[in-house]
Amino acid sequence: MTDSIQKTLRDSAAMRWTALLLLALAMFCSYIFMDILSPIKDLMLSERGWDSTAFGTMQGSEVFLNVFVFFLIFAGIILDKMGVRFTAILSAAVMLVGAIIKWYAVSDSFAGSGLETWFTNNLNYIPVFDELGVSPFYEGMPASAKFAACGFMIFGCGCEMAGITVSRGIVKWFKGREMALAMGSEMALARLGVATCMIFSPYFARLGGHISVSRSVAFGVVLMCIALIMTIVYFFMDKKLDAQTGEAEEKDDPFRIKDLGQILTSSGFWLVALLCVLYYSAIFPFQKYAVNMLQCNLTLSEPASNSFWAGSSVTIIQYAIMLVVAAFGFASNFQKQKSRQYGMLAISIIALITYCFMGYMRQSAESIFAVFPLLAVLITPILGSYVDHKGKAASMLVLGSLLLIACHLTFAFILPLFKGNAIGGVIVAYITILVLGSSFSLVPASLWPSVPKLVDAKVIGSAYALIFWIQNIGLWLFPLLIGKVLDKTNPDVVNGLANGSITAEQAAVSYDYTWPLVMLACLGVAALLLGFILKAVDRKKGLGLEEPNIK
Repeated sequence: MTDSIQKTLRDSAAMRWTALLLLALAMFCSYIFMDILSPIKDLMLSERGWDSTAFGTMQGSEVFLNVFVFFLIFAGIILDKMGVRFTAILSAAVMLVGAIIKWYAVSDSFAGSGLETWFTNNLNYIPVFDELGVSPFYEGMPASAKFAACGFMIFGCGCEMAGITVSRGIVKWFKGREMALAMGSEMALARLGVATCMIFSPYFARLGGHISVSRSVAFGVVLMCIALIMTIVYFFMDKKLDAQTGEAEEKDDPFRIKDLGQILTSSGFWLVALLCVLYYSAIFPFQKYAVNMLQCNLTLSEPASNSFWAGSSVTIIQYAIMLVVAAFGFASNFQKQKSRQYGMLAISIIALITYCFMGYMRQSAESIFAVFPLLAVLITPILGSYVDHKGKAASMLVLGSLLLIACHLTFAFILPLFKGNAIGGVIVAYITILVLGSSFSLVPASLWPSVPKLVDAKVIGSAYALIFWIQNIGLWLFPLLIGKVLDKTNPDVVNGLANGSITAEQAAVSYDYTWPLVMLACLGVAALLLGFILKAVDRKKGLGLEEPNIK
C-alpha cells in the first residue's frame, strides 16, 4: 500500500508543482485581462468618451452577476459536485466568451453599428436594480461601456469561479504539505499578470503611433485562449491523479445545502471573510485607477520622439528585466546553499533598480506602477513557507493592514507634495508601490491557507465561494465609488470637460485623488480592527490560525 501511495503524482514534488504551474498560468492570464483597461483609463476618455463614472461602473460590472445573481454561490456548488477538473475548464471557457464580447465592445467595428444604437437606446433603466441603486448601467452611459460591461460580467463569472477552483485544486494537491507556500507562489506568479498588463496594455494601444484601445483587449483575448489550454492540460493531470488514488471527487460526500450551516455558524469564517472584503476592496479597485492617479500626481515629461526611451523596443527590454527580477527573486527562496541564495537575491535587486531607472527615464506612469507585484513575488514564498512551518497567519493579516493604511495615506497626502519634483515624486511613488505590493503578499500567504482550518473538507469549495462572494461585493462597489467620488470632488475637471474649456486629454490627467485614497485607507483601518478581533477569537476558540500548517 505504501509503495502504491508513493507512486502517485501528488507525492512527486515535480508533478504537484507542475499542476500548480498550470493553474497559476491560467490565473496569470486572467489577471492580465482583469485590468487590461486600467493603465489606459486616459485613452478610454479621449478615444471612447468614458468619464470616471462610466469607467468605474464598467470596471465594477466584472463582479455584478457574482454578487447580485449569486453566481459565485452556484459556482461553489458546481465545484463541490463536479470537481476541480470540470470547473476549471468551464471557468476558462466562460472567461474567454466574456473577453471576446468586451473586445468587440471597444473595437472600431462596434462604433456606428446597429448594436451600438441598441445599447444607446436601451438598458438606461433596470427595474428593481435602479430602485436599489445597484444597476450596472445608467442613462447617458456610453454604449461601448455598456456592452463592455456585459462582457466583463460574463468574464467575471468565469474569473471568480477560476479563483475558487484554483484554491480547491491547491488544497487537493498540497494538503498536509507546503500548502501556504503553494498558495503564495500561485498568487505571486498570477500577480505578475498585473505588471504584464501595466507594461503591455499601453504598448499595444499605442503600437505603430496609431492609438487603438481594442488592440490591448485583443492581446488579452489571446491570453485567455492560452488559459483555456492550460486548464485542459491540468484536466488530464488531475484525472490521472484520481485514477491513481482511487478518489472520485464528484461522487464522494455529495453537496447538501444544509452543509452551508457549518460555514455560516463559524465566527472565524466570518472574520476571515470580512477581512478579505475590506482588504481586497482597498487593493483591486485601486489597481484600476493607480496609473491615472500617478499621471495626475507625478511630473512626467515625454522623452524625445527620436530617443531610445520613446521607442517600442525599450518596453520589451524592460519587461525582460522585470522577469529577471521575478525569476531570480522567487528562485532564491528555494536555494539550500546560502551563497547561491544571496547571489540570486543580489541579481534580483540589481535588476529591480535597473527596472526602476528605466521606468523613470521612460517617464511612464504605467511602467512605474508595474513594480507593484515585484516585491510580492520575492517575499510571498518566504511568507508562505513561514506560515507552513511557524504559523502566525492572523498576525500577518494585521501587519498587512497596517502597511495598507500607510501606503494609501502616503499616496493621498505625501505624493502630491512632490508635484513639480520629477525625481522626488518618482522615488516616493516607487517606494510606496513596492511596500503596498509586499502588503498584498501577506494576505494570500496567510488568509487562504487558513480556510481549511475553519470548515469541513467537503465544503471547502463552498467556503471559498462564500468568501469570494462577500469579497465581490466590495470589488463591485468600490471601483464604482472611486469613479463617482472622483467626479464629485473634481467639479472643475467635469465642468471644464463639459463646456469644452479643457480637452479630454487634459482632463484625464487633472484629477485630485485625495478623497478616494482616504476612503481606501479607511478600509485598511477597519481591516486592522478586525485583524485584532480575529487574533482574540483565535486565542479563545483555538482555531489554529497562529499554528503552522506542517506539524
